[in-house]
Amino acid sequence: MAVEIRVPALGESLTTAIVARWLKRSGDYVQHDETILELETDKVSVEVTAPSAGRLENCIAVGTEVEIGGLLGEVDETAEAPTVAPVEAVKPEPVSTPAPEPVPAAAPKPEPVAAAPAKAPIPSAPRADDGRERRVPMSRLRQTIARNLKAAQNTAAILTTFNEIDMSAAKALRAEYREEFEKKHDGARLGFMSFFARAVVGALKDYPALNAQIEGDEIVYRDFVNLGIAVGTERGLVVPVLHEADQMSFAELERRIADYGKRARVGSLKLDELSSGTFSITNGGIFGSLLSTPILNTPQSGILGMHAIQDRPVVRDGQIVVRPMMYVALSYDHRIVDGREAVSFLVRVKQLVEDPRRLLLDL
Repeated sequence: MAVEIRVPALGESLTTAIVARWLKRSGDYVQHDETILELETDKVSVEVTAPSAGRLENCIAVGTEVEIGGLLGEVDETAEAPTVAPVEAVKPEPVSTPAPEPVPAAAPKPEPVAAAPAKAPIPSAPRADDGRERRVPMSRLRQTIARNLKAAQNTAAILTTFNEIDMSAAKALRAEYREEFEKKHDGARLGFMSFFARAVVGALKDYPALNAQIEGDEIVYRDFVNLGIAVGTERGLVVPVLHEADQMSFAELERRIADYGKRARVGSLKLDELSSGTFSITNGGIFGSLLSTPILNTPQSGILGMHAIQDRPVVRDGQIVVRPMMYVALSYDHRIVDGREAVSFLVRVKQLVEDPRRLLLDL
């Protein structure tokens, strides 16, 4: 009996996918629940497993666009599992060493020939068909990224404001308590992202327009924070979402961020983990970026850009001192966020990170 393999439910607002690759070929014997196929959607890759054990047949071609419920192939349950014959030891044949061949007498050296004069090189223009160009189809994820980024520029009135943060106190607190923190929380690392996540949550309470979005002629305000954390992968940028981030502790934030980053890089995030974000953070500093203007993750109204920490001379109490400094950038939708609110929000984030005790005391 042939059991059909069909496209599973893909998640929020997704109706189609592309057959990205088969992990098994037609004729292969597969086990029940064994992963046999990857589908590529606008957001993530979706693994499809075998509905039963048997021989894989009638596999649809890679690159085909399919809809939810569409037929992908079949599994013949009546096929018998292949048997593996035992491997017999093979005795090596004796190897005989051949006698060395006689060395021929040296041939007389030829008379030297004068070299022809070198010609000047010609700076010929490269041709388009000389093999130095490649054409690769854009993946569904890359198409979606391109479409969303352009939509953000065409729709929102994007403006960016900047500030800088002295990371001395956060670095000192992290150094003092990191070992104890990791022991208590089962190895959860204490990184700087959780400081900024908590600071953003605190600042959004004071400036809710940055956690809102426009829908038609209305502004939708939220009393919760679903915080997107941008992750760069080989396939492109994805933004997994920490739902109800305002209810999370430092340890839970660190665990979830680390887990999302790991699974984003191998393409195993679930669709509901990539949806319903209300504000985002992106960290170009891990790649060495000193300053940038992040683009909105529509329909969100704000995104915070973190950057590299550098020791720089600054003035403190009339004295020039060296401090670990980070530039931060806030891009926002000027249609619903005024400059005063945006600047005040970023100053609030600065205050909370520069004095982490405020995060603990909710000040």
